[in-house]
Amino acid sequence: MSVYEVIKQLPAIATVRDRARALAVLDAVLSPECEWRYYSFDSGWSPGEEMASMRDGAGNDYAIVFSAAGVYAQACDHESPMFLYHVAPPALWPGLFDSVPDVFRPYLDEPAFADHNGLPRATVCFWRESADSQWRCGEVHVPDEDMDDADGAEWLFDVLIAGSAEAYREFAEEVYEVTLDLAAVQAVFDLTPLTQEIVSALNPEVTLGDLAKDIAQIGYPTTK
Repeated sequence: MSVYEVIKQLPAIATVRDRARALAVLDAVLSPECEWRYYSFDSGWSPGEEMASMRDGAGNDYAIVFSAAGVYAQACDHESPMFLYHVAPPALWPGLFDSVPDVFRPYLDEPAFADHNGLPRATVCFWRESADSQWRCGEVHVPDEDMDDADGAEWLFDVLIAGSAEAYREFAEEVYEVTLDLAAVQAVFDLTPLTQEIVSALNPEVTLGDLAKDIAQIGYPTTK
C-alpha cells in the first residue's frame, strides 16, 4: 500500500487531528520520558500551527502540520528505495514535492523536517487544504514492483489510519511490551478527559499530575 492508498483511507482533518492527540496522550502515559515516545503532538508548535509527529528512534518519522490553511504531511522511511541517500549525490524522489500547493511550500524548507545536511527527509508527502474535499499527493511513481510498501506510507501511518483502540494496543504490545486495558485505550481515543482511574489502567506508575504538562502541550480535553 503506497501513499495513494493511504490518502484514500484517511478521514476528515478533524478526525486525523483527534486521533493524533489521542496517540500522543497514550504514549505520554506509557512513556514518561519523552525522548522514548513514538507519538507526540504540539498544540503550540508555532503561531497558528499544531504538529503531530512520530519518531521510531531508528531514523523513520513523520510530521503532520495543522493550520488554518489545512494539513501538510511529510514522512520518511530511511530504508525505502525512494530515500534520497540511495543515490549519489543525494536527490529527492521525482514528483514528491512538485505538486505541493503554494500555501504549504514553506514547509519544504522547514529545518525541523530536514536532515543534518539541510535536505528534506521524505519518502512520503501528502496534504489537504481546508476547503478541499479529499487528501492529495504528487504524481509519484512508487517502485512497488520489487517490494510492498516501497515508500513506507503504510507502516508509518498504520496506527493513525486504523484509529482504533485495538490497533494501538497491538502497537503498544510490540513497542512497549505491555498489555493494555482496551476500555482505557478506547476512552482516550474518545477524548474522554483523563482521570486517575484511566491513567492507572494504562500505567499504574504514572499519576494524573505527572501528565499535566503533556496534556497542556497536546491540547487534550480536560473537561467535557
